[in-house]
Amino acid sequence: MPDPIRVLIADDHLIVREGLRLILETAEGMALVGEAADGAEAVRLAMELRPDVVLMDLRMPGMDGLTAIERLREAHPHIAVVILTTYNEDDLMVRGLKAGARGYLLKDTDRETLFRAIRAAARGEMLLKPETVAKVLARTATPAPAHAASLELTEREHEVLAAIARGERSKEIAARLHITERTVKAHLTSIYNKLGVDSRAAAVAEAIQRGWLG
Repeated sequence: MPDPIRVLIADDHLIVREGLRLILETAEGMALVGEAADGAEAVRLAMELRPDVVLMDLRMPGMDGLTAIERLREAHPHIAVVILTTYNEDDLMVRGLKAGARGYLLKDTDRETLFRAIRAAARGEMLLKPETVAKVLARTATPAPAHAASLELTEREHEVLAAIARGERSKEIAARLHITERTVKAHLTSIYNKLGVDSRAAAVAEAIQRGWLG
């Protein structure tokens, strides 16, 4: 049996932590290793417990989730962070993705989506819900400035970017576009270089802010 995915919860609301704890206790192949009520405690516990995945609320007293994500990325970039968000935190969510989070979950998500997101994050992948991306686009996207012309993506890069925003994996993108996974990875590398990012989540966040998705 493979080792269980070690999960740390960071949320200042006790009822949220309790709910997640009950759900995770029923999950096969997952183990809750700790709970934090603010960003500072989340960073401290992450360094002590070395979880595989941190479920991170964004609005917490003291050190907020965004700062905690930045601290974790600097000190422990191998720890995957998944943002816990609500629809009224769209701007913060985009900033969190750019800061290094692997993806995000709505706080009213169902348990199977929660499990898929945790497993994807632990594998180094990203799970985005298309309906949430659409909601974020409607609220936060702004047209790209004129000086961004030099950063324009190719048509195929736009297709790949839109696909990762829908949460598709490289294998799925390759099959739909009739290209190899190696080619998909090459397009992703080019997209990352043009946007100055190093992850799918950050690429989607940057593209949302530039108005390149929609």
